[in-house]
Amino acid sequence: MPVSQITKIAKITRKSTVCDNMKDKREKEENIRLPLPEKQENEMFALVEQVLAGSRMHVVCADGKSRLARIPGGKRRSMRRIKMGDLVIISPWEIQDEKADIVHKYKRNQARYLSRRNILPEEIDVFHR
Repeated sequence: MPVSQITKIAKITRKSTVCDNMKDKREKEENIRLPLPEKQENEMFALVEQVLAGSRMHVVCADGKSRLARIPGGKRRSMRRIKMGDLVIISPWEIQDEKADIVHKYKRNQARYLSRRNILPEEIDVFHR
């Protein structure tokens, strides 16, 4: 077998292994660039059930409880447009467990992404897969 044919075969096999390694690398590395609830700070997912006046709303939490949530003072401008059915992260109060603060609001496409990745608990996963 001439040398030129051997080098062509080696180049082809090397190229295919590089592609295989890239596929494996893409499958292994999955970074989610969305804020997730921190269990150490007692945060959890919730769905907005009803919007009330004064930056307050009823939410259904991942633990199955219904709480009265509010948007804290400094975050009112950034989370002004919370609607019924939005996915949020809440932090229950330590003193009164039936009340909570809203920490973060997800956009609709972000909520669908979390649903597709099976990150949302089944109690509040109402987004289409």
